[in-house]
Amino acid sequence: MKKVKVSLRPIVSNINLPTVIKTAISPGNSIETLFIATQTGVIFYIENNVLKPFLDIKSQIIQLGAAGGYDERGLLGLAFHPNFYYNGLFYLHYSVANSQGKSALPGSFNPNPCDIKTLNLKWTNREHNYDHIDTIEEWVLKSNNQPQKRRTLLNLRRPFFNHNGVNSLNFSPETGKLIFTNGDGGSGYDPFNLSQDDMEIAGKIIEIDVNNDKFHLKPPIVSRFDELPVSIQETISVMAKGVRNIPGISFQKFYDRYIKYVGNVGQDLVESIFSFNNYKSIPINQLNQSSKDMINLGWRGWEGALPTSMIESCPTNQNLDEKTIAYYNEAVKLSIHRQQPLISYFHKDNRPDKFRGTALTGVQSYIGINIPDLTGKVIFTDIARKSQPPVKGVLAYTTVSDNCKLNDFSVIDIDDNFSTQSAFYVSLGTNLDQTKLYLGVYGSMKVTDYNLGNVYEIVQG
Repeated sequence: MKKVKVSLRPIVSNINLPTVIKTAISPGNSIETLFIATQTGVIFYIENNVLKPFLDIKSQIIQLGAAGGYDERGLLGLAFHPNFYYNGLFYLHYSVANSQGKSALPGSFNPNPCDIKTLNLKWTNREHNYDHIDTIEEWVLKSNNQPQKRRTLLNLRRPFFNHNGVNSLNFSPETGKLIFTNGDGGSGYDPFNLSQDDMEIAGKIIEIDVNNDKFHLKPPIVSRFDELPVSIQETISVMAKGVRNIPGISFQKFYDRYIKYVGNVGQDLVESIFSFNNYKSIPINQLNQSSKDMINLGWRGWEGALPTSMIESCPTNQNLDEKTIAYYNEAVKLSIHRQQPLISYFHKDNRPDKFRGTALTGVQSYIGINIPDLTGKVIFTDIARKSQPPVKGVLAYTTVSDNCKLNDFSVIDIDDNFSTQSAFYVSLGTNLDQTKLYLGVYGSMKVTDYNLGNVYEIVQG
């Protein structure tokens, strides 16, 4: 694939970890405004090249830093209604303050293919055995430019602190519905197989009809679809399952249809991007009968293009790994019905033109003309290339293919000025017509290391 080089044009510096970067046309404005949401709970916008606060909900966000400063909770989703210019509506997904439980399992989890009990764990006593509560809310920008909460759409009980999704709210240009891209609930290896259980909300891509007014003012806290009141069930359908963790969904218009792109963050071996055109979104009351018709990304039996494996060091050679299929029967069961990935890239890859990945953090299509070599391509970011410090993230691209084979990909060379500083690529955004690309960079893996965030526009090198 062709080598591409780009540069980074600085937009914002010294903010907290940027989880969402996107544009919208605000009421009363004639041009797009760039919005940046941070994990700690502040949303900014840029006006006349000046960074200004849009909304501050830090007091409503859970205390972050669960794992030595690392955390996957916080403000994770921001989406603007397609008619935001007229109605001022926007949507938030965040982890709620003071909602901590004691976790669904007492310690870390590793499946043991020789011990069937570890392959069939159940999430029990959920009202007590959980980590935190996530909420999805609808807000409105009032005529005085002050945001105000209107209603709560969902309250979700999470089993663990991680895999809550990121850039998790986006509107579909096809259906006008809000799409919630939801991780499997966390830990590792999806201990309770929530991603393949049709009635579990975790591990699914969900469509929410926000134009339906049947939502409760205070929905119950749930973890399953069948725990929701019928009136809320009628507003929700399920687009896909088999999700591990996911950095949003991207749409690329192709003639009279849209290609959808979603990334699935891997466990130990591989990161993957999936694409699909047609899909059947299943209403909740039809899940048991029609779930086989929905898109299935294959987790937990499959990690992208490979069966989910456990990795151990070989006892006779510490430089080699021993890989054992963790869920063999599930891999066999899903082998035909799962969606094949567009690309998979690996955590260990010694080819000179590739890289050793860590975790996929963004997928966007680009149809601009200012970077001609990337026009029509699918751009993605990995948080960190596995190498000696200082750690740098990776920007790469792939192309769309209809030959049902795994695509190749290429690293994009970046002319940057990070010097000896670490630069984790934590988010990838675009404007409304996908003619601009924005990169969110953070100087640490710890959300509690404050004000180390920068946002750049990706431009021709």
